[in-house]
Amino acid sequence: MAENIIIDIEHVSKSFGDTHVLKDINLWIKKGEFVTLLGPSGCGKTTLLRIIGGFVNPDEGRVMLGGKDLVGIPPYQRPLNTVFQRYALFPHLNVYDNIAFGLKLQHVPQDEIDKTVRKMLKLVSLTDYEERDVDSLSGGQQQRVAIARALANRPQVLLLDEPLSALDLKMRKDMQIELKEMHKRLGITFIYVTHDQEEALTLSDTIVVMREGAIQQIGTPTDIYNEPKNSFVASFIGDSNILNGTMICDRKVRFIEHDFECVDEGFGEDNPVDVVIRPEDIYLFTKTEAGQFTGTVKSCTFKGVHYEMFVDTDEGYELQIQDYNAFEPGTHVGMLIKPQDIQVMRKSKVVNEIEGEIVDESHVSMMDGVFECKVPSGFAPGDKVEVRVAFDKVELMDYQEEGVVAGEVKYVLYKGNHYHLGVQTDSGFYLRVDTQDVYDDGDLVGINIAAKNIKILPKNE
Repeated sequence: MAENIIIDIEHVSKSFGDTHVLKDINLWIKKGEFVTLLGPSGCGKTTLLRIIGGFVNPDEGRVMLGGKDLVGIPPYQRPLNTVFQRYALFPHLNVYDNIAFGLKLQHVPQDEIDKTVRKMLKLVSLTDYEERDVDSLSGGQQQRVAIARALANRPQVLLLDEPLSALDLKMRKDMQIELKEMHKRLGITFIYVTHDQEEALTLSDTIVVMREGAIQQIGTPTDIYNEPKNSFVASFIGDSNILNGTMICDRKVRFIEHDFECVDEGFGEDNPVDVVIRPEDIYLFTKTEAGQFTGTVKSCTFKGVHYEMFVDTDEGYELQIQDYNAFEPGTHVGMLIKPQDIQVMRKSKVVNEIEGEIVDESHVSMMDGVFECKVPSGFAPGDKVEVRVAFDKVELMDYQEEGVVAGEVKYVLYKGNHYHLGVQTDSGFYLRVDTQDVYDDGDLVGINIAAKNIKILPKNE
């Protein structure tokens, strides 16, 4: 392990009942780094932080700090401290005694406690607040006290579990600046959990994007924003236009029914890809001949620094565009995208691939349901098979009982002229669906697939 690595997380997995919260997590964290674990609710980021802190033990894997395995060591014996979302201050103690609490437990001499508390109060801009009752403080001041208490013990690592989420917007912005300054002055490692993308981009040296218990991408804020590894990262970090495309050849990609020069290579020829275009990277012209393609402005909203517009292309796609100039609804415009502003990403799948078993000549069992289909010759009941279903051939029903199997919508991604959904069935299979219908995260649905849209293949073909 490199000398500047302070925490090494190796193959960590954790389940609660049948729910896999973390799936084989591997992560290195450097000394003095500000690392943010970022992702939607339920992605596993807080569980990972609690494993590092010692509040939860992993089912598998280990957490190394300075070459020592921390698994099994209780939180109070670890050289780190945690700042919780709800502060967890002691209401019967004043500011001084809250900050000094951990030091008193360690039987630190009183003069050293006094010196440390004064130093911490100055660090968090609360000088002369030591006699104040914590219940008399504002939310931001209480959070500063919680941070001061954690730092007073001189931890090697400070863990912060969504510490600003309970604050109002202005206070949260102010505390972001203060946290960044504290980190710079102290030079210790911060591991921060949030679901707020802007907060992660503002604070972090490194961002770890998580989804459904797995790491999607690790990188600097600039890398994460400008070079997302997949459509989830692109949609979760900032605004994006995410579109289906085809890589024609190196440096040429086709999407929205036009060919564009790009800078990407190594995707092969005529291969399906996802294309990401940030809203600020599409240029608008009232002279339509100045653009590569054309469309009509549908809406225009002033956002303080820029105008946000939605434009319907003449090919039937909707694009989100940000510009310093306003283009009124109804204006026919030309649009241009420069090669360096087109981000091409590999598709993880192009069809659903499902394990199944032949029931009889006209039925296959899969996802804990039995579907009608046309079974090709050469297959017998009991044969294990692979079933392939195109994303746009899955039919979702508004009521679970209307489907052969039931599921829950886990994510929704708009792709210009349709929605791409991730639907988890009750049996745990993750199904991808392309649809024109609008669904929200958490919607419960029934799932049907027409017999003609089910393709049966031998297992392992």
